[in-house]
Amino acid sequence: MRIIRGRHNISKQDQGCVVTIGNFDGVHRGHQAILHEVNRLARKKACKSLLICFEPQPREFFEAYQAPARLTRFREKVVQLAASGLDRLLCLQFNDDIRSLSVASFVDLLVQELEVEALFIGDDFRFGADRSGDYEALKAAGGEFGFDVDKFSTITHGQERISSTLIRQHLEAGRFAEAEQLLGRPYAITGRVVFGRQLGRTIGTPTANIQLHRYRAPISGVFLVELKAAGSAYHGVANVGVRPTVEQDDIAPILEVHLLDFSGDLYGSQVEVTFTKKIREEQKFDGLDALKSAIEQDIATARRLLTD
Repeated sequence: MRIIRGRHNISKQDQGCVVTIGNFDGVHRGHQAILHEVNRLARKKACKSLLICFEPQPREFFEAYQAPARLTRFREKVVQLAASGLDRLLCLQFNDDIRSLSVASFVDLLVQELEVEALFIGDDFRFGADRSGDYEALKAAGGEFGFDVDKFSTITHGQERISSTLIRQHLEAGRFAEAEQLLGRPYAITGRVVFGRQLGRTIGTPTANIQLHRYRAPISGVFLVELKAAGSAYHGVANVGVRPTVEQDDIAPILEVHLLDFSGDLYGSQVEVTFTKKIREEQKFDGLDALKSAIEQDIATARRLLTD
C-alpha cells in the first residue's frame, strides 16, 4: 500500500481510482465491508483503490483533549488498511483550509487531481465548510463529471450498528469479547518498548513501557493481557493510564506491562499487547507500599484468571 502524505504528493500513478473517505478509526468490520467493495470495484475497473483520511482527525482538531479516544493510532491503522488490500492511502492534514473547503474545491480534488472513477461514502458523510457537502452534492458532481457515486447503508452486527463509538463503549466497560466481534479481531495496542522511570524494578515488578502517542486511551485500568514480541507470546498484567500514585501532574496515558515468569530484556522491541480481561480500575494509592501490595494482588488475580 502506498501512503500519500498531502495533495502535493499525488502522482500520475495514483490517478484513475475508486475512492472512499473517512477516519476509519479501528478499521472495524463496517470499515472492512466498505474496503472490500472499494477493492472489488477497483479490480473490476482495473484501477487502484484509495482512501482519503485526515490527520489530525476532525474532532481532534476542533476538540483536542475532549475528542473521543482513538481505537488505533495512525501507524496501527496503516497496518490494518494494508491488510485489507487497499492500494493507496491519501492522508490530508486537517486544518483551517481543509475545514473550509467548498464543495467545488473538494470535487476538484476528486476530478482534477485523483481522476476518480467511482466514489463510495458512508450514509452519514459530511465535508467542507459548516459540513455543507453531503451525498447529494457528490452525486450531482458525479453526474456532471462522469464518476459513479454510491453510499453504504448502516452495517450491523445483530441489532447493533457497528461503529467506533460502540466499540469504545465495550472497551471502556471491559467487554473485550463484544469489541472483538465488532472489530473482527481481538483488541490490541502495538508499540515500541521504551525506557521509563524503572520504578517497577524498585518494588519487584519491572514493566515494559509503551508510549501510546495519543491524547486519550480508549481503555483505562488494570488488565490481563498477552504480549507478543519477536514471535514469542507472554501473559502479563497491564496498566493503562496516568499513574496517579507516582505522577504529580496530568500526563499522556502510557501502557505498562508486567510479564509473568519473564526475565528477559524487551527494550527497543516492537510489541503487540492484546487485552483479555479487566481486573480493576486505575486508582491512586497512599504510597509505594500500598501500590506494591495492589500489584501483587493484581498478579494473583491474573494467574487465577489464566487457570479458570
